[in-house]
Amino acid sequence: MDQPDPKNGAGLILSATEPIRSFLALASGDRHLSEELREIATDLRSKNTVPYKLLRALWTGSDPSTRPDLLGLFSGSDFVFTSPKPREKSEELKLRLLKLREIAERKEYAELVKDITPKKQVEEPFSSYKDQLGFGLHVGLTMFTGYLVGYASFRALFNRNPALSAAGGILGLVLAMLVETLLFIIKTSKDDQIQSSKSFTQSSASFTPTTKKNQ
Repeated sequence: MDQPDPKNGAGLILSATEPIRSFLALASGDRHLSEELREIATDLRSKNTVPYKLLRALWTGSDPSTRPDLLGLFSGSDFVFTSPKPREKSEELKLRLLKLREIAERKEYAELVKDITPKKQVEEPFSSYKDQLGFGLHVGLTMFTGYLVGYASFRALFNRNPALSAAGGILGLVLAMLVETLLFIIKTSKDDQIQSSKSFTQSSASFTPTTKKNQ
């Protein structure tokens, strides 16, 4: 049978009782034990807990005629359980948890203020009668101007031919309409970009995470 290593105190831990302390006092002066084991017995006398492996090593090497029986030695002693050391979180996990907490706080904040925050009014093109009328007059004027320019140009080029002059006017009208359509698309795209930028800026400025306030 292998002898326990006296230096290894890992494993089961027992609460120190009077029978155990008495045995340790006896073992600290027992000449059957090595000097190392006697020092261990002397050190354990002042402890409230005793490793089972060390106690067994002392009992096995002590004088059989003076040592107590195992049943009497362990009488009244209980096992002592220690809580495992909590695992430390990595920096990457801490950063991820912080981001998740900030997202949860944003959602909670939006839920709290959804009834008191005024809804954003989206400005749509031609949302009023005045805008529609103004745009219609502008398009009509542009197309009429394009027709006159085309008509006059073709009349000068083709010796006042009525058919070709009318064709030139129609061509000028179509070109003016295409230019007006292109300008309208460009203006609408720019307005959408400006509106999106304003909405993002307002939403960012209206929320300050709690974690940053506490720093």
